[in-house]
Amino acid sequence: MSQPENSPTLQRGLNLRSAIALNMIDMIGVGPFITIPLIISAMGGPQAMLGWVLGAVLAICDGLVWAELGAAMPRAGGSYFYLKNIYGENGFGRLMSFLFIWQLSFSAPLSIASGCIGLSRYAAYIFPSLDHSWMTITLSLGFPYFGETSPSISISNAAFLAVAACLLAVWLLYRKIGDIGRFSVLMWSGVLITIAWVIFAGVTHFDAKRAFDFPPNAWALDHSFFLGLGAALLVSTYDFWGYYNICFLGEEVENPERNIPRAMMYSILAVTAIYLVMNTSILGVLPWRDLSAVAASDSRYYIVSTFMEHIYGHWAGLLASALIIWTAFASVFSLLLGYSRVPYAAAQDGNYFRAFGRVHPKHRIPHVSLLWMGGVAALFCFLKLADVIAALVIIRLTIQFLAQSIGVMVLRVQQPDLVRPFRMYLYPLPAIVATVGFLYVMFWRPNHWKEIRYAAVLIVTGVIIYLVRSQRRKEWPFADSKA
Repeated sequence: MSQPENSPTLQRGLNLRSAIALNMIDMIGVGPFITIPLIISAMGGPQAMLGWVLGAVLAICDGLVWAELGAAMPRAGGSYFYLKNIYGENGFGRLMSFLFIWQLSFSAPLSIASGCIGLSRYAAYIFPSLDHSWMTITLSLGFPYFGETSPSISISNAAFLAVAACLLAVWLLYRKIGDIGRFSVLMWSGVLITIAWVIFAGVTHFDAKRAFDFPPNAWALDHSFFLGLGAALLVSTYDFWGYYNICFLGEEVENPERNIPRAMMYSILAVTAIYLVMNTSILGVLPWRDLSAVAASDSRYYIVSTFMEHIYGHWAGLLASALIIWTAFASVFSLLLGYSRVPYAAAQDGNYFRAFGRVHPKHRIPHVSLLWMGGVAALFCFLKLADVIAALVIIRLTIQFLAQSIGVMVLRVQQPDLVRPFRMYLYPLPAIVATVGFLYVMFWRPNHWKEIRYAAVLIVTGVIIYLVRSQRRKEWPFADSKA
């Protein structure tokens, strides 16, 4: 785990346009095309739109946290350096940054795999044979003090297609960052075409009575309402995630002090408008009761294809599926690009395995880290999508997002003179709203302990590994007091 030998450095080749494109294709992945039935079912009516509205508010508030940290510390790895500097480079921050890398070893491949799995599910609309499952294995895992959990592994044709999509993304990313930036703009164009067609179809066939057909007591602010809102917010949080992707590439962004905050805010506002218009349009064509009814079936995985077929015919469903496959793959491409820089950053800092710090002599990319992330994500493609989404969100909230939203306030107190090219608006309100919102998503929803148990096991295991390693290396908290 010592620092790597002298090697080529990363190259600043991402301009503002490429940064916005990478963020938007990360955010608009397969999520909004598969989660509409889940949110409608969670809240039992079109009032579920509140989930997307509040999800947008949460994304904006947390985006301001990332923007301030990203502009002040534009480094490869993003959160790794933020947490280390906030909580003490030679103290508690060493543990926090290690825990971030530790959880990322699970959450990043889960995020990448979710896009690959969603892609394969839409492909099943075109090729129904992909739905064939060869075997399903349910594992029973018991943890002392944390209880038992039962993840499921599905061996199916769709899973193998998801693996192939993941490996293709790795191959496309194995080139210079400038070429990757140009390719991201091309993918972004396909994403915008897909969104524009879905919105056009919905707006031109919109029925307000159908869209706002609220059930009785839809706005009764009782226990069930807030429980359903928590479940809806978990899904919308997943849909909006990706606005921070450019922070992981901070060392490769041109003029990062200006372009990182601008890319994040522009992408969040644009995607918020897209989501609200698109989802309202769909509710104006397909009755919400029909959407809720398919939430527990495989049909929910290609609901937008069904929506386009309902309007134009079967050919439109096929074309929509193809465009959404493109969109999902673009998201996988962007996710894998951003996350592959984090283990590289930790290895460069001497806090992770030396091999991850290697930079390709020709392409000048962290190729070992890229190959590792892609390989682990390919294995996670055999898990169920719903389990992947829930586990991903809670693990990330527990170990990363909460630590950052609280940490940005800690940093203001501890380092008031730190150069901050961008300061969040209305400080500290956005950080407080983000913290409260994340806690609500974690605890106020049905069966919330299942995913919290995953996060708790990861934290405890990570702390034990860190302490054993630190004791051997005489690092905090075992460092010589004089040192």
